[in-house]
Amino acid sequence: MGETALRRVFRRPIVTRSLMVALVVGTLLNAINQGPELWRGEPVVVWKLALTYCVPFLVASYGPGRR
Repeated sequence: MGETALRRVFRRPIVTRSLMVALVVGTLLNAINQGPELWRGEPVVVWKLALTYCVPFLVASYGPGRR
């Protein structure tokens, strides 16, 4: 079962859509969460920046993979 689910999740259309969702949602959330630091040119917290893109990618991938 696990292999079949992973195969479905990593199909090209799913990955492409998930990447687009992560790009849009991650950018918006980073602007909200770390906007003041970005605006002032201060350093941002890199692990927060990375997770803010990873979480929407994983959520968008999870939904279609359950079919």
